[in-house]
Amino acid sequence: MSSRSSTRSLPDAARGARLDLTHRPRRLRRSASIRALVRETRLSPEMFVEPLFVRSGEGIRREIGSMPGVYQLSVDEALRDAAAIKAAGIPGVLLFGLPDEKDAIGSSAYDADAPVQRAVRAIKSEVPELLVMTDVCLCEYTSHGHCGILAEDEVANDATVEQLARAALSHAAAGADVVAPSDMMDGRVGRIRESLDGAGFGQVAIMSYAAKYCSAFYGPFREAADSAPSFGDRRSHQMDPANVEEALREVELDLDEGADIVMVKPALTYLDVIARVKAEFGVPTAAYHVSGEYAMLKAAARNGWIDEPRAMLETLTAIRRAGADIIITYYAREAAKVL
Repeated sequence: MSSRSSTRSLPDAARGARLDLTHRPRRLRRSASIRALVRETRLSPEMFVEPLFVRSGEGIRREIGSMPGVYQLSVDEALRDAAAIKAAGIPGVLLFGLPDEKDAIGSSAYDADAPVQRAVRAIKSEVPELLVMTDVCLCEYTSHGHCGILAEDEVANDATVEQLARAALSHAAAGADVVAPSDMMDGRVGRIRESLDGAGFGQVAIMSYAAKYCSAFYGPFREAADSAPSFGDRRSHQMDPANVEEALREVELDLDEGADIVMVKPALTYLDVIARVKAEFGVPTAAYHVSGEYAMLKAAARNGWIDEPRAMLETLTAIRRAGADIIITYYAREAAKVL
């Protein structure tokens, strides 16, 4: 068919008719270069933090079944990953510990020779430029799997806060740059700040899990950290997923108590909360792209249902677009490679 006859078969608009439009937004979408030039939300490895799960032993790299590509690591292996994370341009790690022994009060959480404390010392010795954050909670350390000391099957707030302060202080003594209380006990940020300052660790920052929701998306994490509760759930202290105003009150309280960074967790299902927190307080805001959100993408990718690199970047971009300054994600190194 000639080009002339082909042209005749097209609608009038395609044969030269032109709308009288002043604004044509598609002009700025025509090529990859121009799309990059006008992009409003930008991702960078410098805004990522990668979680690491540390246990005792040597030469251990045990993949977590529900989280492909994520491992329980002995300290020597965690050190190898820390070096790779720094080389990828990612500024920090968030450490979780798997102790050898658990008890009713989570005393291993503040043992100077526990895996987290040993990992902090090793990383700060060998990769000193890497920012080391530590999760501060008791759920990985208690024999019952709850986030604090129990009193008649209820988590006792004030007694738990004292244990959390001991754990945070032990992390600071090991060399942690940032401690991150994730328990959602009332008053724990203020008590931790008081404890750190009183012991001469005023330079150690607090990243508070300020708005941590009671979410179904934590399931794979509980396998990774061996922290599932032996009975009941965590609704008495983690937030109701239906509430936003309450999250703002929690953030304000934590800031008043001395939090330097506030976090919303989970991230993807609470983008509106991230946006509200950033807009109303304007402080450094972190969001945790949690295990279940990660596992869903991995499962869909393994079944060939999604383009994983695109879905990964779209997800992380959404979290950034909502207002997160810091994104804690198991995808940190994968995303850094793509970026």
